[in-house]
Amino acid sequence: MFCPAVLLKPLSETFVRSILFAGLSLLIVSSAVGQEYKTGIEWDEPRVVTPGAANSEAPSDALVLFDGSNLDEWNGNWKIEDGHAIPNQGSMRTKRSFGDIQLHVEWSAPTEIRGKGQGRGNSGIYLMDRYEVQVLDSFENATYFDGQAASIYKQTPPMVNAMRKPGEWNTYDIFFTAPKFDVNGGVKQPAYVTVVHNGILVLNHYQLRGATSFVGPAEYSVHDPQAPISLQDHGNPVRFRNIWVREIKEPTGRRTSAPYVLKRGERVDPKAAADQEEEARFQRAVKAAVQQELKKRAAAAAQAAEANSAPPVTNEAPKPE
Repeated sequence: MFCPAVLLKPLSETFVRSILFAGLSLLIVSSAVGQEYKTGIEWDEPRVVTPGAANSEAPSDALVLFDGSNLDEWNGNWKIEDGHAIPNQGSMRTKRSFGDIQLHVEWSAPTEIRGKGQGRGNSGIYLMDRYEVQVLDSFENATYFDGQAASIYKQTPPMVNAMRKPGEWNTYDIFFTAPKFDVNGGVKQPAYVTVVHNGILVLNHYQLRGATSFVGPAEYSVHDPQAPISLQDHGNPVRFRNIWVREIKEPTGRRTSAPYVLKRGERVDPKAAADQEEEARFQRAVKAAVQQELKKRAAAAAQAAEANSAPPVTNEAPKPE
């Protein structure tokens, strides 16, 4: 094994430190040389999903909840006008129940501004029939921030106000993780939601504090793992179109072994392999740095010797013959 002490002994402390720095830098660069980390998990092949022709269109594995033609997927008395769902006689709920989902909704408030504050284009999208993403015409409309469009009502405002002008269509892409409860009714895992409003991220994996409440703090109460999606009738003019949902399913696989490193065809414990590789890399780095320094010193010595052997230079004028 190369021993750097033999070469380091006559070298300065500054150079020793520079060698150590160079060695540590090379450790990072060459960390994966000659070996491969294996997780020990055998993953199932991901399903193939065909995207829509545009990002707003439902992909092949989505359930279309409303395409402008009928409200067969819903319970309620809403109406269809010009291919748009219009609130009527209370909220409407999906006939099916959902847990973790990706939800696409498009909505619009009237071009002619009616009302102000919370009385302007107010509605809501209730995930699991209890966690509300606010629908409101928030374009140049003063109201409390945790009640404007794309807020989690009375819990958090959006990071930015991404509203389009009245009469234009807004798009929500909502990614929701349902809460989980333990056997005693406690919250094992809270709900999380991410909201993209008109292509702009406005809520990033926000942790919900509980079900939406107007008069009190948000609180969790035990409910089924799946529940309907509902659209609120708040008494304000608003319309919806192009609603679809995808159930979120995590990748599946099975553990076949503990994690290991494949090194020259043999399985090695990851920590032992890392320690061995680190030592080998460090030795190589130090040796290379020392050799480079010695070459520099040899070149400097040769240059000095050449300078000493050159004839002396004099400024005296030559003597006349």
